Amino acid sequence: MFAFKKKYFLLIENTKNINIKNIKKYNKFIIIYRNLNIKESLYDLKRFRKRCKLKSIKFYVANDIKLAISLNSDGIYLSSYNKTFKALFLKKLNYKIIGSAHNISEIYSKFNQGCSYILFSKLFKVDYAKHSPYLGIVKFNKFINSISKNLIPLGGIKASNLSSLKNINSKGLAIMSEIKKKPAISNRLF
Repeated sequence: MFAFKKKYFLLIENTKNINIKNIKKYNKFIIIYRNLNIKESLYDLKRFRKRCKLKSIKFYVANDIKLAISLNSDGIYLSSYNKTFKALFLKKLNYKIIGSAHNISEIYSKFNQGCSYILFSKLFKVDYAKHSPYLGIVKFNKFINSISKNLIPLGGIKASNLSSLKNINSKGLAIMSEIKKKPAISNRLF
């Protein structure tokens, strides 16, 4: 069984990490392009953006306002380390802002930055930092009930624990590394 949510946030490092031809549900998916290592050509990104528009997939660019504007993206994604307020002027241009946070102070910082959704990490134990703390389902639900904002769980979401996400009181879920490692997870979402 799988937990059905209103929104699925897919964080990708390059456009080759995901095959959007498999996406059949419209207006449910948000792709966040956050390329930190290899820069893709503007031409390839524009082609990918065009395919997203045809499939009614929202496309966000991470931390790069100029690229977001040149691609005519749906909005911008502000990482937890991004503390600037430069992206606020994009709201006047009908751009949406999504942020990420790891603690309460970062959540309030993202509120002040005008974020409509906040990806809150870590829900489950992650492979890259096995000893770092994580919330779990019960603590996340308590946390989301105390803060009346659109918190989206991120971190440690794998094919093996997708069914347990039906117990999360969130409007969506976010997946990052599992898209790259196991593209088969996307078949369960699509």
